[in-house]
Amino acid sequence: MAKTTAFDRVLQARSQDKISIRDLVAGLTDNFLELHGDRAYGDDPAVYGGIGQLQGRPVTIVGIRKGDDQKSAADVHFGSAEPDGYLKALRLMKQAEKFHRPIITLVNTPGAYPDVEAEYHGQGYLISQLILQGMQLRVPYVSIIVGEGGSGGALALAVGDTVWAFEESIYSVLSPEGYATILWKDSSRVQEAAEVMKLTPEDLLQQGIIDQIIPEVRTDSQIEQLKTKLFGKIEEISAMSTTEMLQKRFARYRNF
Repeated sequence: MAKTTAFDRVLQARSQDKISIRDLVAGLTDNFLELHGDRAYGDDPAVYGGIGQLQGRPVTIVGIRKGDDQKSAADVHFGSAEPDGYLKALRLMKQAEKFHRPIITLVNTPGAYPDVEAEYHGQGYLISQLILQGMQLRVPYVSIIVGEGGSGGALALAVGDTVWAFEESIYSVLSPEGYATILWKDSSRVQEAAEVMKLTPEDLLQQGIIDQIIPEVRTDSQIEQLKTKLFGKIEEISAMSTTEMLQKRFARYRNF
């Protein structure tokens, strides 16, 4: 069998065959209720979040959608959230803290939506607030890289007590195309860039950026296995005092 290259992982992470965020949430939770709006000016459909029950325990889930068909993909900018999406995510996470609900984030984004209006509405500030507030949330917080984990748009939802990544995922400061173009002024060197960037789950685990590589979810039994793993981790974190939980979370990111 041919060795899987870093660029193979990039293509796998971007594949349309991956489980959608909606289907993943539906498989992980019972009685899921989607919540809408940022309570300011919009409701970005790229950010999909709400409340459900994970093996009977209420949880808040926030994910970034890439769309289920051509039209919905265009509506969510192919997984690139806008300021109202990040503000909605922040609202749901703070609400979860208020009602003592653990938080699960599901990341699949090439990065935040890059346009002038997004910057005008405070895109960078909101991403920084999600990182800052995420570090301080007084409830268990688990982050999962489902497909692409691109730039600050992914980091905004990936400062959990533990960070997991699917086998066919990537997590990096920017895309390999962007890396090749910026550093080498040659976008054709994208495969070489993917190798240099160390963006595969195996590389990330070795560097301590993620804590665990988990199997792709394609069957009901695999979803059940992930549910059990998530529930166990949340119970483990919940057993800590709030002070210990926050100290461990802070130390995790200080070590980078």
